Amino acid sequence: MIGAPAQPAGATSDAVTLYSARLVLPVTAPPILDGAIAVRGDRLLHVGERRWVLRSLAERGIAAHEVHWPGILMPGLVNAHSHLQYTGMASVGQGRYDGFDDWANAFNPVYEAGRDWPADAAAGARLLLEHGTTAVADIVTDAAAAGVLHDAGLHGITYWEVMSWTNAEWARTGRAQVEAALDALPAPPGTGLSPHAPYSLEIVPLLEIPDIVRERGSRLHLHLGEAAFEREFDHEHDDPWHGRELGSFRELRDAGFGTGATEFVDQLGVLGPDCHIAHGVYMTARDRAILRARGTSVALCPRSNAVIGLDEPPVAAYLAEGNPIAVGTDSLSSSPSLDLMADVAELARLARAQGYHTRDLAERLIAAATIGGAHAMGLDVGANRTGYLAVGALADLAFFDLPVTDVAETVTDLVESGAGRAAATVIAGRVRATTDRFTRATGVVTDD
Repeated sequence: MIGAPAQPAGATSDAVTLYSARLVLPVTAPPILDGAIAVRGDRLLHVGERRWVLRSLAERGIAAHEVHWPGILMPGLVNAHSHLQYTGMASVGQGRYDGFDDWANAFNPVYEAGRDWPADAAAGARLLLEHGTTAVADIVTDAAAAGVLHDAGLHGITYWEVMSWTNAEWARTGRAQVEAALDALPAPPGTGLSPHAPYSLEIVPLLEIPDIVRERGSRLHLHLGEAAFEREFDHEHDDPWHGRELGSFRELRDAGFGTGATEFVDQLGVLGPDCHIAHGVYMTARDRAILRARGTSVALCPRSNAVIGLDEPPVAAYLAEGNPIAVGTDSLSSSPSLDLMADVAELARLARAQGYHTRDLAERLIAAATIGGAHAMGLDVGANRTGYLAVGALADLAFFDLPVTDVAETVTDLVESGAGRAAATVIAGRVRATTDRFTRATGVVTDD
């Protein structure tokens, strides 16, 4: 069941709800067996052991209505890469392809035939809510779909996609058009630009798009390392950045330079803590070090990579080397579902297969799917922080229907078997989706 859009951030109510659960996962604090959180309005008032939270409320003279769930309570999931307007293109995502170009050949005719983009985007938003997602990085290609996060009451960032501009066309009309499109995006939530990829824009727009965003205090998000074409290779030429005028990454390749796409966009000043990338499949150790040095997070989308026929992302290396990571589903045009926990399970499988056997794997992947995505979009700090359970943060919550044993075993079960097990979703204190089992167990239905 899906409820009404969330109330605006900052809305207040005197009523306090105590959500208790057999296991509470704050993410930025240790897991709590028999834990609870208190919610007043759109904010978290207390987080801790149930007995302590009840006592603290009583000492302050605060009455609370308790809702108890016998499973898991955690922050709402944060989907760090999606294109919700492509939800109606699931026929493409159900195929299997032999690389990016093969997938694009299937995608383009369906896209060019046109769709009801607002309706498709709204359907995608409903799916996110059903899967426990409360915030999303959504890339919009058609203006008709630009209001989906705003209308659905989802937190996150709406990114206007920018692609196919040459240097000359950008100077004539491109920059003005993109600035107008960015300024027209509805808020809330936050807004930003998505320069599609290093190979789909020439150098001047790639240089200027970060300035457009940073002048407004906005965000950047691009596809990087998704196509094998982008990876670094050995070459005999000197450094291409000195004494040459190259108009694009493709010109660099045509001239025989093996510079990878990550180094290319880094030289243009695209990367930074206000930017996160999607996919990061074709990344060398040097590429990953560049991302760490710039504070740029990677949204990993392993199921989408598999559908397209790409190599596996270097999950174990990202974890071992300390790159900030997040998780994304991409869209139904390249992924089986918008259930983020299915991608979390695949990341766990890949990490183990690639040699990552440290005991913190499950905990780190839950963090990637929550605060990792929030951090990628700059939503883990400030007045409207989300992605974790702490006093003062937004009351963005997800409940999962899994049995609770000991903490480590339960968190591992959540990572491996959490797909399809979301039981309820709360955004800014409002119940936005529930399963029948959740309603029977708690009496809670979605807010109207």
